[in-house]
Amino acid sequence: MKIAAIALAAAGALAASVAAAQSADDLIKKHGCAACHSNDKKIVGPAYVDVAAKYKGDATAPAKLIEKVKKGGQGVWGPVPMPPNPSVPDADLKTIVTHILSLKK
Repeated sequence: MKIAAIALAAAGALAASVAAAQSADDLIKKHGCAACHSNDKKIVGPAYVDVAAKYKGDATAPAKLIEKVKKGGQGVWGPVPMPPNPSVPDADLKTIVTHILSLKK
């Protein structure tokens, strides 16, 4: 009985993780991020896996990246500026940034 409960809990956690990733992908599309970024290759902006690698182990990365998306920026990934996105809700940004930082090459 214990094994079944553990297996069920693990399956639920996996399903929640997949749902969160799908939700982040949906939000990335909804807010237009996919026009300049992709998971695994540079388009106009860096690939999300490269962003995750750059900020790996940086506990301040989520807050920095949320701020960067809101205010825009230039110079970290080259001369092309990222425009500000002040209308993206904080909850959506948190989901998107958490997803990006979880990616691995």
